[in-house]
Amino acid sequence: MNAPSEPDENPGKAPGAFDAPRVRRAVLTVALLNFGYFFVEFFVALGSGSVSLLADSVDFLEDTSINLLIFVALGWALAKRAVMGKVMAVVILAPAAFAAWEAAQRFAEPVAPDVLPVVLASLGAIVINGTSALVIARVRNHGGSLGRAAFLSARNDVLVNVAIIVMALITAWTGSGWPDLVLGCLIILLALHAAYEVWEVSEEERLAAKALAGEEID
Repeated sequence: MNAPSEPDENPGKAPGAFDAPRVRRAVLTVALLNFGYFFVEFFVALGSGSVSLLADSVDFLEDTSINLLIFVALGWALAKRAVMGKVMAVVILAPAAFAAWEAAQRFAEPVAPDVLPVVLASLGAIVINGTSALVIARVRNHGGSLGRAAFLSARNDVLVNVAIIVMALITAWTGSGWPDLVLGCLIILLALHAAYEVWEVSEEERLAAKALAGEEID
C-alpha cells in the first residue's frame, strides 16, 4: 500500500512556481544563522589574530544583508527597499574597514595566527554555510533569480571556508603570517565589492521608485 503523499503547502501552484512566502521564510532563517555566526567568527578572529577569519566574519554580515534584502524585496515597496539597501551597504563596510585597518597594521611584520581556533571556527562556518545552502536549495526553484542568488552565495562561502582551513594548515607548516594576510586581503576586497554592489542595486531601486511615482530622475 502506498504511503499518502505530503500535502502541498501551496495547492494550485505549479511545481517550481514563484512562492514568495516560502522563499521569505527560507532567507530569513539563513539571515539569522549568518548574523549569529558573524559574532562567533569576529571574536574568534580577534582572539586568534587571524586577518582572513576577521575578513570572513564580514562575509557573514554580507550574507545577512543579502538575505534580508531578499526578504524585504518580496514585500516592500521600491523606495523602502532602496533605503534598506543603503543601510545594509554601510553595515557591510563598517567591519570590512576594521578588517582592512587590521591588515594594514600587519604588513610591516605579519604574525602567524593561532591555527587551532581558526580551523575550528572555519569548520563551524562550513556547517552554517552548508546548512544555509541546503535551506535555500529547497526553495531556489521557487524564488527565481533571488533564490538562486542566495543559494550561490551560501555555496561559494563554503569554498572560502575551505580556503581558510588550507591557509591555516600552510601557516602551521611554515610558521609565516603571510598566507593569512594575503587571503584576508582578498576576502576584504570581495566584501568591499559586495558592499558596492548592494549600494548600486539600492540606487537603481531608488531611481525606479522615482520613475514609477512620476518624479524627475536626478
